[in-house]
Amino acid sequence: MKDSNQHYPVLLAEVLHYLDPKEGDSYLDLTAGYGGHASNVLDRTLKPHNTTLVDRDQNATAYLGQKFAGSGVQIIQKDFLSASRELLSQGKQFDIILADLGVSSPHLDNASRGFSIKTDGPLDMRMDETQQLTASDIVNSYDEAELARIIRTYGEEPRAKKIARLIVEHRPIATTHELARIVAHAWPGYSKVHPATRTFQAIRIAVNNELELLEHGLPIWMELLAPGGRIAIISFHSLEDRIVKKFMASHSGNRYDAVLRLLTKQPVSGGADEVVFNPRARSAKLRAAVKIKI
Repeated sequence: MKDSNQHYPVLLAEVLHYLDPKEGDSYLDLTAGYGGHASNVLDRTLKPHNTTLVDRDQNATAYLGQKFAGSGVQIIQKDFLSASRELLSQGKQFDIILADLGVSSPHLDNASRGFSIKTDGPLDMRMDETQQLTASDIVNSYDEAELARIIRTYGEEPRAKKIARLIVEHRPIATTHELARIVAHAWPGYSKVHPATRTFQAIRIAVNNELELLEHGLPIWMELLAPGGRIAIISFHSLEDRIVKKFMASHSGNRYDAVLRLLTKQPVSGGADEVVFNPRARSAKLRAAVKIKI
């Protein structure tokens, strides 16, 4: 039976291969979403009482609460940095840790959340709907220079200044389709990828503070990972992957203070078969490592 929150876990076979869940392992999923990865991991660990699922989206955590009701799984509704700090303060450690970064399919499919270019909706883009800052606040109140900085830095958009100027000239902007049409004026005659894709990515990252959370979260995840434990991180754009790559490289290799052994020398991508039924896998990159036992 299909439900409105159905979400196919990206790179599932690769996640199970590198995390290698074993019976009795403790498991931390920092971006549990609708439990696709978690269900498959739990099928192998068989230890729901040793499992913690984190998500900042209240719709996702409500769904997880129903899905794993009575099982003993701990569910935390917070951003992964706040949850990680809380777990660290409790002295917790886990044998396997997973972070599937970025926006989920239910976010994109629900027009009212304002994430998608394809469906018209309000300029929202909040992963946590209880936070105050929305995409509308950024689009309609930030000055031109700050808009250009966000679009250039988080979207890697070469025409950021022109797009920022167009946005300011056309305010107020109320919907995703309005914003997409305005941005398209900076790229006349485009063909395949919608020219607003990078701008939408940039605004979403700014709304949800995604890169800062990741940079501050990674060192804590190393402390939460038990010796011999495995960590896998899935990213969806070059900015995220660059942060993960740099962090893992700085904590591994032939050095006296190395705490990680890399399981993936290069990022692992989805196979052609998966991309057919799960387009989100097209841009997914997985990096994995094991914590060295001292």
